[in-house]
Amino acid sequence: MGNKNLTVEEKVDRLYEHIESLSRRVADLEGRRAASIPGKSTYASTSRPETIVPPSHPPRSGKPENAAAGDPDSLSDEVIHWASRASLFPRLATLCFLMVVALILRTITDNGIVNPLLGMGLGMGYAAALMVAGWYLYRRSSSLAPVFVACGAILISSIVVETHARFGSLPLVPAYWTLMATGAAMAFVSRQFSVFLPVSVGTLGMCLAGAAIDYPDPFFPYLFMVLLTANLLGYYAGTLRRCGWLRWTVLLVTLAMFLLWGMRLAAVAARKNDPAPTLAPEWFLPVLAAVGVAFLVIAILGIVRSHREKLSAFDFCLPTINVVGSYLAARVVVGGSAGSALALSLVAILFSLLHFGAAFWLAMRKIEGVPGTNSFVVAGSALLGLALPAALGSVWAAPVLGVAALGLVILSDRWGSGAVRVTSYLLQVYAVVSLALNFLTNGVPASPLAGTVPSAVLAAAALVHYRWCRRHVPPARSPLFEIYDTGDLSGAVTLLAALTGSFFLLRAIAWWIILPAGPGGPETFQCTQSIIINLAALGLGLYAFRTRNREIRNVAILVIAVGAVKSTSDLLGTKGVPLVLSVFSFGLAAATQSITLSRWHRPSPMPVPESREPDKETVPSLGE
Repeated sequence: MGNKNLTVEEKVDRLYEHIESLSRRVADLEGRRAASIPGKSTYASTSRPETIVPPSHPPRSGKPENAAAGDPDSLSDEVIHWASRASLFPRLATLCFLMVVALILRTITDNGIVNPLLGMGLGMGYAAALMVAGWYLYRRSSSLAPVFVACGAILISSIVVETHARFGSLPLVPAYWTLMATGAAMAFVSRQFSVFLPVSVGTLGMCLAGAAIDYPDPFFPYLFMVLLTANLLGYYAGTLRRCGWLRWTVLLVTLAMFLLWGMRLAAVAARKNDPAPTLAPEWFLPVLAAVGVAFLVIAILGIVRSHREKLSAFDFCLPTINVVGSYLAARVVVGGSAGSALALSLVAILFSLLHFGAAFWLAMRKIEGVPGTNSFVVAGSALLGLALPAALGSVWAAPVLGVAALGLVILSDRWGSGAVRVTSYLLQVYAVVSLALNFLTNGVPASPLAGTVPSAVLAAAALVHYRWCRRHVPPARSPLFEIYDTGDLSGAVTLLAALTGSFFLLRAIAWWIILPAGPGGPETFQCTQSIIINLAALGLGLYAFRTRNREIRNVAILVIAVGAVKSTSDLLGTKGVPLVLSVFSFGLAAATQSITLSRWHRPSPMPVPESREPDKETVPSLGE
């Protein structure tokens, strides 16, 4: 009588146990038969009289006794075995029956048998009943529980969207609250039973359905209330399982909606029209600030949660995506509405300092490798690199960024973080590139102070940065320097930054000295730049030969290649004495480089002053 009350899955499990038992018995009998073939007569004499010994037949040549693992029969058995364990067919059958009921309700509503409002109530009630049934089945550890939960969440999201958009019988606010309640209910089920599917389906359905309501003209403040809830639920889903795809999807939808909101506000401001009520321009910056702070908290919690585990790509990238996206969106809207760009830049600078403070706090945890620290260092550096030029101008912001990069490399040694060291290299390069682009596009500043002081400070900071890196080796257990850059070759970019800053310093000085000289000033100024580059290559080559420093030697070769290109351009565009001096300086630098390279491996007459620098070749004395 007890067998009549068994569920379908329990019957399948019992059938699977019987199949396993029969398989073991068949294998046992085949083993006994194989063992009895050599001693067939002995086996027959010792067996009971009523035992019938089957005759032994040779195996057929067409098929071996033991089938290989890759045979079709073996593969089909494995597929059936997997389908039985996963309860595939019961779940498919249940899904079909549940969808049949939903389609029946949809049909009677479309045909006017019931009014749309009643049809919406029936559909939502049915979807809610499915979710409750799924919760009950999870309590009984039923394999059909995910089917009920997923169907209920998907149905209620689709019913909300269609009822609001097609029939108009569900107002906007109740629609958003229904989606949020569905996501929260699915998160509750996941938390109670430690399963991933309910919260993932609920979060994804809430996010996509919320973005679809009234698209492309939603009421953005309400929409971001739903999207912010979806991001929080996505973080909770990450505590159950590594679900980067879900968190990336929700984040990308949030960023896309912010982009749509900002572009529409900027377009309205450009046409100088009154914005539509759904745009709610007065809510843009408060919502942006709330989302930015929420993402900051989510990033910190994600890093703290990972502790000593490997940091996920999402948790690493979230702070940078947050600050860069928020600042650019706010800049577009503030610029289009004639707001204060300086005030926005100052707020962004304070926000970048907040990220540096978070990096300090993470580093003070005294965990080996300071996981997550560089995530906030990169975010703070990126935001500082965007906001500081807007507040001070590119010329005066460049030396500040260079000094900040020098401070980061010192902190990287104290924290034992090779990733922060690499970030300092990138920030130093960004500083010198921004200064160079400003000078090349806008010309030399009219004020001698603005043309020389920033370049000098930046060159000095980059040179100190390089010398510090050559006196302090990278952290011993940094994956970046332990696997990819064992010799810290990337540190040479700081030397290139110092050379670039020095070039623009001398270029600015030559500008004020040469241009007032007469009508030949522009050609002379162009050739002077080539002479500066060639003389720099000459000096670097001699210094590298004196100290046997291969790194500086390679940099000198790179600089002389740049000088070759610049001198060639002078041949095509200038003439006279400046051209002669330009070509002569390049020939002198090339000849000197040739001589030093030919004598590179000979014993050096001068002692090596700095033995702690890496990548040097020292020649032993005769007494050693």
